[in-house]
Amino acid sequence: MIGELIPYLAPTVVLLLILGSAIKILPEYERGVVFFLGRFQGVKGPGLIIIIPGIQQMVRVDLRVVTLDVPSQDVISRDNVTVRVNAVLYFRVVDPERAIIRVEDYNAATSQLAQTTLRSVLGKHDLDEMLSERDKLNADIQEIIDTQTEEWGIKVANVEIKHVDLNESMVRAIARQAEAERERRAKVIHAEGELQASKKLVEAADIMSTNSGAMQLRYMQTLADMSNHNATTIVFPLPLDLVKTFLKDSPAKDTPATPGDS
Repeated sequence: MIGELIPYLAPTVVLLLILGSAIKILPEYERGVVFFLGRFQGVKGPGLIIIIPGIQQMVRVDLRVVTLDVPSQDVISRDNVTVRVNAVLYFRVVDPERAIIRVEDYNAATSQLAQTTLRSVLGKHDLDEMLSERDKLNADIQEIIDTQTEEWGIKVANVEIKHVDLNESMVRAIARQAEAERERRAKVIHAEGELQASKKLVEAADIMSTNSGAMQLRYMQTLADMSNHNATTIVFPLPLDLVKTFLKDSPAKDTPATPGDS
C-alpha cells in the first residue's frame, strides 16, 4: 500500500511547494509590485495574491510613514559660522510603481537628498535665523525635498531640525551679544523714561508760570517736605514774587514832614 503511494509522493511535495511559493498574503499597509517576465504588470494587495513562480515576481512596498534620521551635517552659514546640524525626516510611499521602477533604493535616495538639501538651505541663512526661525527653515526644506521626491512616488510629510551644535567660542560670543542686547534695551528704556519725565516737567513749568499761586503752593509743599527730615540747617530759596505778595499786604510807613511845613 505504501509502496504504491511512493511514486505520487514526490509530485505531491513539488506541487505543495509550488502552491506555497505562489500564495502571498499582504497586510493592509503593504502593496505588491508584480512583474510578468520582467515587465511591470500591476500593483496588487492587500490580501491574498497568487504569483506564478518563475514567471511572475513581486516586490513588497511598505506604505507606512518612515522616520529617517538625517546624520549631522557640517554647515557654513551665510555669516561664515560653522555649525553641525542634524534633522529628522518623515515620508511615505504614495505610488509603489514609481518607488520601485524609477529609483533603485528610495530610502537611500531620500536620505542622500535630505542631507544635501539641509546643507544647501541652511547655508543661505545667518546663524540667528537658524536659531530663531526653525519653523520657516523646516518648511523650506520639506518643500524642496517633496518636490524632488514626487518623481519617485514619495511624499515628504514633515522635516524637523533637531540640533544646531556650536563650538565653545561661538557660544561665548552669543552670550556676550545677548548681554549687550539686554544692556542696550535697558538704556533705551531709561532714556525713554527720562524723555517722558522731562515732557511732564515742561508741562508743569508751563502751568506754574501762568499761575503765580501754583508756584507759591509748590514752594510751601517743598518746605513742608524738607521739615520732615532731621536736618539742622535748611537753605530755602524764597522767590521774589512771594516776597512782593507779603510786602503788598504790610502798611506803608509815614514819611517825615519837611522843615518848611507849617
